[in-house]
Order: sequence, then C-alpha cells, then structure tokens
Amino acid sequence: MSIRLTITSQIQNIAAEQHKKIAPLDDKLLLSESGLDSLCFAILVARLEDELGVDPFTASEEVYFPTTLGEFIELYERRPA
Repeated sequence: MSIRLTITSQIQNIAAEQHKKIAPLDDKLLLSESGLDSLCFAILVARLEDELGVDPFTASEEVYFPTTLGEFIELYERRPA
C-alpha cells in the first residue's frame, strides 16, 4: 500500500471512529478545514508511526508543520529511510 493510500485510509477510518464528517481528501485541502480535530490528528500521527515506522515531526530537528493534505503526505513520503 502506498504512503498516500495509507494516510488517506487512516484519515477515513479515524473520522468514522470519531464521528467526524470530513471534506473530500485532495492535496489542496487545508488540514484546518478537513473536519478532523486535534485528537484526530494525534491519533493519525500515532497510527502512522506504528504503520510506517516513523514520526516525521520528531525525526528531524527542523520544525515544519504542513498546512495542506498534500504537504502532510509529502512530509511522510520524504521521511528518512
């Protein structure tokens, strides 16, 4: 499964579990307008760390917070090997 598909699948699963209505998942979607709250994003990052073996928010000394879904996915795709 690709990283993109892993992330979008996890977003859909978390939204369903947390009873959140989410916006269509495209690269230009602002994360702040996605329909997910901070708890959902915390769950998402934890699950992605379990599934992909990396947390890009702690893997680098640079602090970067993506604003769109496309940037979020790119952050995981560019993760260190």
